[in-house]
Amino acid sequence: MPTIHGSAADALADVLADGITIAVGGFGLSGNPNDLIEAVRDSGVRELTIVSNNMGVDGKGLGLLLENRQVRKVVASYVGENKLFAQQYLDGELEVEFAPQGTLAERMRAGGAGIPAFYTRTGVGTPVAEGKPHAEFDGETYVQERGIVADVALVHAHTADRARNLVYRLAARNFNPLVATCGRVTVAETEVMLDGFVDPDIVVTPGVFVNRLVPARPRVKDIEKVTVRTKMEA
Repeated sequence: MPTIHGSAADALADVLADGITIAVGGFGLSGNPNDLIEAVRDSGVRELTIVSNNMGVDGKGLGLLLENRQVRKVVASYVGENKLFAQQYLDGELEVEFAPQGTLAERMRAGGAGIPAFYTRTGVGTPVAEGKPHAEFDGETYVQERGIVADVALVHAHTADRARNLVYRLAARNFNPLVATCGRVTVAETEVMLDGFVDPDIVVTPGVFVNRLVPARPRVKDIEKVTVRTKMEA
């Protein structure tokens, strides 16, 4: 059986330090490893670089780390739901590296696959490509992007088994499988812990990428905005 930690704080106790890079799964508030994020907040570590699709919203998800002034730099593709993020950036408190969403995903995947860099057409001719090497392939200009390898990766899964294989649920899958591959130490919180094994045909993240498991605490799953259509008359 893998080592199953009793709490997120225990799972992270010996891997957190000031100045490290942490990759975090989630998209908006869907699939956020909330227990692990809260454990990072409570640890008090500072000067963090956070790699994630976005930084949650004010007061939720990775927004908690911004509130606690623990983040020095963010590598993300979207930050439009977080007013505090914008204020810290404008005040010069926060360094921001924007990456197109597909490029960010591929940078994580590349880091996990041992690929130090790759070329893409996305971003050529924009501020995203400034200062980066360019090359021509088949008559087209491409920009070089570096793979991402984080010191710690935090993911949320729906199900884990005794071999640390992970399965995700619906939209909560999002960036979690990519994040899981790119951490030197990957910690996964999971809603369901099996005594046996996940069907190999449905494994999304093989256990070889996962170092530590912790049961996720039951909680209300927040979403950014609730939007419903007006009920139509019969």
